[in-house]
Amino acid sequence: MAEAHAGTRFDAADHRWMARAVRLARTGLYTTRPNPRVGCVLVRDGEVVGEGAHLHAGGPHAEIHALDAAGDDARGATAYVTLEPCAHQGRTPPCTDALIAARVARVVAAHVDPNPRVAGQGLARLDAAGIATVHGLLAAEAEALNPGFVKRMREGRPWVTVKLAQSLDGRTALESGESRWITSAAARRDVHRLRARSCAILTGAGTQRTDDPALTVRLEADDLPGHFDHALHAPLRVVLDPGLGTPADARLLQAPGRVLVLTAVDKPAMAGALETAGAEVARVPGEPAGLDLVAVLELLARREVNEVLVEAGATLAGALLAADLVDELRLYMAPTLLGDAARPLLRLPALASMAERRELEISDVRRIGRDLRIIARPAPCNPSDESGDS
Repeated sequence: MAEAHAGTRFDAADHRWMARAVRLARTGLYTTRPNPRVGCVLVRDGEVVGEGAHLHAGGPHAEIHALDAAGDDARGATAYVTLEPCAHQGRTPPCTDALIAARVARVVAAHVDPNPRVAGQGLARLDAAGIATVHGLLAAEAEALNPGFVKRMREGRPWVTVKLAQSLDGRTALESGESRWITSAAARRDVHRLRARSCAILTGAGTQRTDDPALTVRLEADDLPGHFDHALHAPLRVVLDPGLGTPADARLLQAPGRVLVLTAVDKPAMAGALETAGAEVARVPGEPAGLDLVAVLELLARREVNEVLVEAGATLAGALLAADLVDELRLYMAPTLLGDAARPLLRLPALASMAERRELEISDVRRIGRDLRIIARPAPCNPSDESGDS
């Protein structure tokens, strides 16, 4: 199987067509879960003869859409695909068989499929059929469309994004708990777009009791970019409730969609009431401070949850960060002040020295309405400051 290395050359045309495939893959951003977002472009003699994207689980893959559009013109073409073509029978037949039958001449994949059921087998099958293959072009851009799918396949856990809203002085609510609304309507709308692309929205029992959130996506398909040929599916709503105190009349149980309540205790009467109200109740191991968070994420991964959006209070958000289980922070900062008696952003263990501080790498800062949105990821290590400045 050919692959990208120091001697591999991709020309300007290769970059152009793969970039187009990446853009196509984005059309499935809100609709493909639990499948990855994938785009495909078929090019022959410098012209696009067919293209397509995977739009929803159970539907045709990107390669099939592109081949159907190309017809006989696919013969001798180069297929640019953002993910290695599948070689296994799932909900749909293997894409490798369709590419071989269409007699394409070359397949360029952005990256190898991290799914162990594929993991190079697709490209190997194409090679065996005499089709030239290569991968490694715009791999980072293609993987960035599917962070949860890639992490679930490689590590057995979903991608975890923690959303936080704060005042300029780092507070999330008044001392009384009142927090509606710190941020602007534009920022809240941006959060709903983030909810729409997530497989699950996770909160804690404390937030459920205090705020009674619905955790729904209050947007229509027309409000989101991309292609929709079916209704927008609601993300799974997950409540971490160690003592199983979620009431059966909670708002999140009144809205359409699935609700999963995770607990560490056996309370048949409470569980029965929640199940009658439409929730699923499941047990996971407990810890002194609550639930085993690794076990929670592994359970969600087994249920094909790729991306988890955490909308919780300072305790649960801090516990996830302290346990190194957060992949990304989305911080919405409002130009307002709440004072030092207001509630903090995160509850983290006290630090004995600055050397123990947690470093973040900021990947994006932009204005959303009147607020700032900061996207950051935990840094791999704490770099020491040896400048000597004071």
